[in-house]
Amino acid sequence: PKGVINDWRKFKLGSEDKEITPSNKRQLLRQLSSPYQSLSKDKDAQEKFSRKMSVTEYEMTQGKEDETCLRKYRRQCMQEMHQQLSFGPHFGVVYDLENGEQFLEVIEKELKITTVMVSIYEDGMKGCDSLINCLTCLALEYPLVKFCKIKASNTGASDRFPNHVLPALLVYKVGELIGNFIHITEQLGEEFFAVDVESFLNEYGLLPEREFAACENTSDGSDVDIE
Repeated sequence: PKGVINDWRKFKLGSEDKEITPSNKRQLLRQLSSPYQSLSKDKDAQEKFSRKMSVTEYEMTQGKEDETCLRKYRRQCMQEMHQQLSFGPHFGVVYDLENGEQFLEVIEKELKITTVMVSIYEDGMKGCDSLINCLTCLALEYPLVKFCKIKASNTGASDRFPNHVLPALLVYKVGELIGNFIHITEQLGEEFFAVDVESFLNEYGLLPEREFAACENTSDGSDVDIE
């Protein structure tokens, strides 16, 4: 599509190093990216620049730096597309809830599209710190999910969370409980990591698509060709 081609030309022109790019090449890129900007009143000129690019012109716009420039352009397009598709607030941290009132508020007042995960813990209980550390890592990978933690003794319903059921992980969406995992260490084992918790939650379909981050760290050989 002409719009995509023109966007690429403009991006390439902005990425060119003026000190090492010949002036005739920069001028050609400007004309190709905005063919009617300076010649809008000249019909013959419009027709001239609306034609297909000649072989000579194509060769002038190509160079060893094109592969790197195209890779940057792909990353930018993918990032912009991902931002448009990522609706809702971004969190990225584990929120500390101080009492039962805050607990209820975070469940009832979040947007319908937001998944809320609450870790119920107590200091010194085996597995509680490990689960919180894992959720802290996952909060960075899944910023659309709101991760929280609260002491069982602060929930206002400590009788529902005796020590033998901790750590517990409760998952809510639209105010409804959709995941209830008590004594989660029985499923994860005594020693577990963020990737284990991630896999466990994915088995139940409780995590959204992973937040796009690989584009910034893509190596030279891992790009996918776009035709």
